[in-house]
Amino acid sequence: MSQLLFSYGTLQLPEVQLATFGRRLAGRRDAIVGFDLDYVTITDPHVLATSGSARHPILRPMQRADAHVDGMVFTLTEAELAAADEYEVDDYRRILVPLRSGATAWVYVFAG
Repeated sequence: MSQLLFSYGTLQLPEVQLATFGRRLAGRRDAIVGFDLDYVTITDPHVLATSGSARHPILRPMQRADAHVDGMVFTLTEAELAAADEYEVDDYRRILVPLRSGATAWVYVFAG
């Protein structure tokens, strides 16, 4: 069964997709509402090597009516979603959310 994943950060990078999923993903633009973009410092050596950066975006919930973050929606297999879980560090947790388009997708948000 395929799964939708909303990405607003490094999972949009071709090199991260190739390293994580073994292929480049085709996606479509969308947005998540009720969240703002913040940043977290990554120390995991594998993620640093894959993404090439220690500064990664992260979503935090906001009460502002205009809070939203643009990104991409990708269709993944169950195995690819598990690979995305492995890629993301403990600062993130995966939740199911409605997107601006009306679709429902998994997204990684701030775990704290």
